[in-house]
Amino acid sequence: MAPGLGEAQRLLLGEIKRQGETTIAELAVTELARETIRDHLKALVAHRLVERTGVRRAGPGRPEVVYRLSAAGSRLFPQRHGQLLRELVEFLDAGGQHEVIEEFFEARTRRKREALSPRVRHLEGVERGQEVAAILSEDGFLAEAWREMGVEHLRICHCPWRELVAVSRAPCRAEIRLVSDLLGQPLAREAFIPDGDLTCTYCVRTAAGGGPPPGASSTST
Repeated sequence: MAPGLGEAQRLLLGEIKRQGETTIAELAVTELARETIRDHLKALVAHRLVERTGVRRAGPGRPEVVYRLSAAGSRLFPQRHGQLLRELVEFLDAGGQHEVIEEFFEARTRRKREALSPRVRHLEGVERGQEVAAILSEDGFLAEAWREMGVEHLRICHCPWRELVAVSRAPCRAEIRLVSDLLGQPLAREAFIPDGDLTCTYCVRTAAGGGPPPGASSTST
């Protein structure tokens, strides 16, 4: 569960998860007062952890609002897909099927490039970089872009693929190819999380004839 949630809110989230879709009346099994449940649900909806899906009439009187977990609320519960994906890549790698791993991420890059190119095609410079950062953040990378002394920078502050990257750099290579394609410029690496840095940071010289700043390296690995 996310930090900052009270015990009663955690209890309600667990009960909503068990019931799938539920109402305040049905949540009364938690032994919380009806008004307390209502107040907590308002807070959970405001934080986008719970969403309203409609109303349900179970008898005479006003219909009850139906609640369920949002996608963000569902993510508060244990997720093991990263571990499973890592085990799959380890299995393929141990079997000598390295090319299958590369082909999968290359195909994924092509699909995402086709889907996302319209979002950046009309943009230039730092605005294009900021849109690419927004795209990365939507995938959980917590990215930001800025320009400094004629150089465009892109910083990735979180890697949602850490477990996978621990056994294969194919995801890194594919993601950087995608970012470079969306930016329309080759990138040079300044920092790399798998090497122990706090972020993955990249730059591209926008001035005519300029190369990457001193200290930047190739992104080929």
